[in-house]
Amino acid sequence: MSSATQQPDPSPLVACTISRDVTNFDLLIEDMELAVGEAWGDLGFPESLAFLGQLEARSLKFVAIAIDEDDEDHLGVIGEIISLAGELEIKVILIADDVSPSSLHTLLRQGADEFVPYPLPEGELAAAIERLHTPAPAAVAAAPTVNAPTATGQDGVVLAVHGLAGGTGATTLAVNLAWELATLSKDNAPRVCIIDMGLQFGSVSTYLDLPRREPVFEMWSDTETMDEDIFKQAMVSFQDRLWVLTAPPEMLPLDMLTPEDVTRVLDQARKHFDYVIVDMPTTLVQWTETVLCASQIYFVTLEMDMRSAQNTLRLNRALKTEDLPLERLRFCMNRGPKFSDMSGKSRVKRMAESLEIGIELQLPDGGKAVSQGADHGQPLAISAPKNPLRKEIAKLANSIHALGKSDAAAA
Repeated sequence: MSSATQQPDPSPLVACTISRDVTNFDLLIEDMELAVGEAWGDLGFPESLAFLGQLEARSLKFVAIAIDEDDEDHLGVIGEIISLAGELEIKVILIADDVSPSSLHTLLRQGADEFVPYPLPEGELAAAIERLHTPAPAAVAAAPTVNAPTATGQDGVVLAVHGLAGGTGATTLAVNLAWELATLSKDNAPRVCIIDMGLQFGSVSTYLDLPRREPVFEMWSDTETMDEDIFKQAMVSFQDRLWVLTAPPEMLPLDMLTPEDVTRVLDQARKHFDYVIVDMPTTLVQWTETVLCASQIYFVTLEMDMRSAQNTLRLNRALKTEDLPLERLRFCMNRGPKFSDMSGKSRVKRMAESLEIGIELQLPDGGKAVSQGADHGQPLAISAPKNPLRKEIAKLANSIHALGKSDAAAA
């Protein structure tokens, strides 16, 4: 009789959402119900740490941590949750809505397994859950890189991109210019690589959804013994068309590198690739001069604001003092005025005249699609091919390549 009246044990939880207020993420609620039915719960940030320490948490397969820009002041607590989940071998999916790239980098470095932007693309949460529980094939896990091109004996073109202030679109320009050059032709496209020189906050790997690997640090640590094999092992491939030397896994001091280190790496890159795109940190360092002198074009991105104007003046004064080649600079106005915005164009012209520079490239405002593409780890040509910013960068890539071919023919 006792067995007949015994109540069945409730089904254990297999997943949990963790957020400040899950009602701010209504699409997440719907997708969780589709993915795991009713076998999930919801927790706030404070009580999640206590719950993960209880026996009931041992049944969890994953947690979905949902954050927005208002949660960036609480990264310490969120990082503790991620670390504790990792110790318990519970997978972590990070769902972020309008969160800065630096905050995302911090949380991903602390052990988050998957990242999905919010609003959730259709089916993306289910795909992320499937990836969590699908072991990587042994052959893929064993292969650290895709083979980069072999040296040809000819020197490639170096194109550097330097933002005069944070948020002026330097990395967006560098990544998308590299991809446009690498995909100019299906059969005979140029060989292109991009080098992320932002040793502390470089985000090229995020923009292309690529891992930051330890061989990058090892290569920079001892460039004197670097050979072709070491250089190629430090690189990763994006869709087998673009090769990337990411920033190292850990933040490093910029003065760790010497001009000689940078020269050796650029020389190796020029031997293997037709175009070498260098994404520079905003800070001027000892080896900035090295990259400037090695570059055929040194793009400088700025915006229509006072900080950009002041930094332009300071940059020009610094380069003139050191007698460096100012003629290699190409100033690019980020979020430039639209075609019909005559007053905006007039402001750009007055700014150029007052700074005594030529603003040769005006990049249109690509809107939210730019940040969404970066969060998805895709160039604009893939995520938003009709975006006006993508079209302008594609025209730039075509003009650069056409100029390179004409110079080669003349030689």
